[in-house]
Amino acid sequence: MQHEVEALLARAREARLAHRADDAQRDLLEAVRLARIDKDDLLLARALTALGQIDRDLGRPAEALRHYGEAAALYRNLDDPLKLAHTVRHIGDIDVDLKQFELADPFYAEALGIYRAHPKTPKLDLANALRGYALQREAVGNKQHAIAMWKEAGELYAACEVEAGVKESERRVAMLMSSTGD
Repeated sequence: MQHEVEALLARAREARLAHRADDAQRDLLEAVRLARIDKDDLLLARALTALGQIDRDLGRPAEALRHYGEAAALYRNLDDPLKLAHTVRHIGDIDVDLKQFELADPFYAEALGIYRAHPKTPKLDLANALRGYALQREAVGNKQHAIAMWKEAGELYAACEVEAGVKESERRVAMLMSSTGD
C-alpha cells in the first residue's frame, strides 16, 4: 500500500500545482485512508500535512488545524524534527490568520527552537518561521521583538535571494520603528 499512498501524494501535489484543489483533496483523503489502514505513521503524517495545506487553500482553517494537529502529534513520535517544526509553524500561521494570536505563540516558539537547534535547517524555513512569529509579535504589541525577528528574517531572505521577503521585512521594520519613535 505504500506505493499507492506515494502515488496519491504525488498526484495530489501535481493537482495542487495545477490549481485543482478538489482533485488534490480527493487524492489526499484516499492517501490518509490507506495510510491509516497500513498503520504507516510517516505516510499518514505526510498525507495529513498535505491535506491541511489544501484545506488552507480552500479557506477551511478549522479543518486545516485538525489535520496539521494530528500530523504534529505523529511527527512528535517520529524522528523527523524538521517536519515537526514545519508542521507546528503552519499551525501558528493558521492561528495568526484566524487572529488567535495568543494560541500561535507556543507553536512558533517550538518551531523556532527546533529550527535553531537543527544543523540542517534550511534558511528559508527559518526565515518563514521568523516572519510568522514577527507578525504574531506585532499583533500582541511586542514591537521590539517583532523588529528583531523581521531584521533576522530579512537577512535570511536576502541569503536565499527571496526579494519579496526582503522587501516585506524592510517595510515592516521601518513601519514598526516609526511607530515606536526609534
